[in-house]
Amino acid sequence: MSGTVEKKLADLGITLHTPAAPVANYVPFVRTGNLLLISGQICLDAEGKMIAKGKLGADVTIEDGQKAARACAINLLAQLKAALGDLDKVQRVVRLGGFISSVPSFVDGPKVMNGASDLMVTAFGDRGKHARTTIGVSVLPGDAAVEVEGMFEVS
Repeated sequence: MSGTVEKKLADLGITLHTPAAPVANYVPFVRTGNLLLISGQICLDAEGKMIAKGKLGADVTIEDGQKAARACAINLLAQLKAALGDLDKVQRVVRLGGFISSVPSFVDGPKVMNGASDLMVTAFGDRGKHARTTIGVSVLPGDAAVEVEGMFEVS
């Protein structure tokens, strides 16, 4: 274990697994200067099982959506670790983009995204406070309920 961020995660019972490989023609992350952009991460657990499938507002509850968003955030952190070797190199969580598979009338996407945002703030403290966009979509890969992408300032 490298540093203080991973110790905070361990205290929460979170161990970062080997991140999932891309399933199409893209890379998991791109670094340009001091910015690291992480491709969208769906809500898979460490064993590759989907945390929540389906649509918010139909067959997925807000609470299950929040758990799914948290899983996406854990997957973002796993990709960060793979890119940087040490999460303490993250200077700031700049932005999270959340995609919520939902019925057209579902308006609580921001509540769902709090599952990801809350973990970033817990892990990084004030450096984890970020800009955010939450978008309702009709479908996500693998029928995932949530997908989250991220932008991070790194050293």
